[in-house]
Amino acid sequence: MTALEGQGLPAVYVASTEFVEAAAAQARALGFEPAGVFVAHPIQDRTDDEVRALAEAALEAIWDRLTTEETPSVGVR
Repeated sequence: MTALEGQGLPAVYVASTEFVEAAAAQARALGFEPAGVFVAHPIQDRTDDEVRALAEAALEAIWDRLTTEETPSVGVR
């Protein structure tokens, strides 16, 4: 993401809520606070339709992070 952002391309990561603390720790270690969206955990045991619903629910938040200069991470349920 730092490489994309460095080229002027906005980027947003999507992760499950299990990784909120890990994402914060990584951001501190890199000195870079990327835009992120967190979806409900777990993901791996969900059906295709459930994963699709998670993605659809997160789409607006992802778009908001891509189109605004603020980069806070947000949760989507």
